[in-house]
Amino acid sequence: MIKDLKSVVARSQATLFEDMLGAVALLVILVGGLSLPALV
Repeated sequence: MIKDLKSVVARSQATLFEDMLGAVALLVILVGGLSLPALV
């Protein structure tokens, strides 16, 4: 099973990076949206 996980990660390394960037972008939008009422 560990061998399978390693092969999946090796094959989809670029996709994982893009997914992490998307998750960070969503978190930035969430934090920005939640702090927006404090600025108004």
